[in-house]
Amino acid sequence: MQGNAVDLSFVEVTKDTDIKNVYEFNIDAFSDSPDFKWTVDDIRREVKDGWKLYSVNLGEEIIAAAFCKLESKELHCKNTSIKMQHQGSGFSHRIMDYFERKADELKAKKIIHYCAIDNFRQYSLNESHGYVKTDRKLGLKGHTTEWIKDI
Repeated sequence: MQGNAVDLSFVEVTKDTDIKNVYEFNIDAFSDSPDFKWTVDDIRREVKDGWKLYSVNLGEEIIAAAFCKLESKELHCKNTSIKMQHQGSGFSHRIMDYFERKADELKAKKIIHYCAIDNFRQYSLNESHGYVKTDRKLGLKGHTTEWIKDI
């Protein structure tokens, strides 16, 4: 495993140049965002729509992107896949743990996590963290599933 538990950090991205850095760091790795196209303009639109963007960093390297949005005591969240060379290292679990800490910090009553309909690794991950899949299909052509965890 590269790095250790101390190395993973979540950095809120607010500046346009930082949005471009998240986008450009590894376009191919992040092209599977669950409910929008992975373009700079679409990322900007998500931020403008109230989503907080976080770069998930292993040391100085961006290995994923995560989004959170609080609405009516519900924390909505989604994330990209982990960069290929870091998959299987437990970082996806750490992203889910981060969402749970964020929900606690914001006093959310529920977490709603979105993932692509064909991302079966994320399905398993969501289930292992106590999320329940709903019947709702969202996003581009109904390609996004909704998972809920009551807190």
